[in-house]
Amino acid sequence: MKPGFLRTLALLGALVLGLLIPQAHALLGLVRWLIVGMLFIVFLQTRYSRESVQRSHLLLLAANLLMGGAGWALGWIAGGPFVALAGFFAGITPTATAAAVVTSFLGGRPDFVVTAFVLTNLVISALFPVLLPWVLGRPTPHLFGHVLGTMGVLVFLPLVVALVLRRVHPASMEWPKRLSTVSFGAWVASLFIITANASHFLRNQTDIPARVAWEIGGVSAVICALNFALGAYIGGKQFRREASQALGQKNTSLTIFVAATYANPLVALGPTFYVLWHNLWNSYQLYRARHVK
Repeated sequence: MKPGFLRTLALLGALVLGLLIPQAHALLGLVRWLIVGMLFIVFLQTRYSRESVQRSHLLLLAANLLMGGAGWALGWIAGGPFVALAGFFAGITPTATAAAVVTSFLGGRPDFVVTAFVLTNLVISALFPVLLPWVLGRPTPHLFGHVLGTMGVLVFLPLVVALVLRRVHPASMEWPKRLSTVSFGAWVASLFIITANASHFLRNQTDIPARVAWEIGGVSAVICALNFALGAYIGGKQFRREASQALGQKNTSLTIFVAATYANPLVALGPTFYVLWHNLWNSYQLYRARHVK
């Protein structure tokens, strides 16, 4: 079997097992450290340069932020406050760690996507302490401080540790090549736990209509399609596939955890469904790249 197919199968398996084993919700605290480890591996191999930031990167960042608002509006129209929050988290999610890898398989420039990853993840993580209290309807200093601490641990701690380690031990920049399987395994494990947490929540919330989950899935699918299409438009002829991948393939592990922590597991279904949609689209793109001349 092809590695890409096996990885897609592993992600789908994690979703199914999470739904079937809701007891695994007890492991939710482990997800924080799985995310820290995954981001540490990415930051360890990422080379930073202000010269690599182009106008299209800034447009992608602006589009990423706007899609958070668009997701909230679509969700509100489709199903009300729960669906609106789910749409917000699906839309606001920054670029995925694996987007550069998929871009390279499609014949694009992975360095463009790496820059988008660093820019969107750092800026959006820095803005979360301001955005979340207002979106959740709890604009208090306590929540601002709590979210700030969470994002500091999730994103900025692995960034600082990676930068320091690279300076004192340059050979560490080669570690990610040997840890790619470990990183993917951590993503599969985190997806399994988060899905189990959502399954546990839904099983114990009988007052929530089943249609809400379908509405969240539908809104998430629309946001996914809009992201890939808008990214392609922003990239133009020069960076069409790169920008499409940067805006469309999302670091959902980050926002699933944040949504489950500060909203509820039902809201976290927004970016959880997004995992399915963007992996299905990526699988189709990779198939076309291999078989269509």
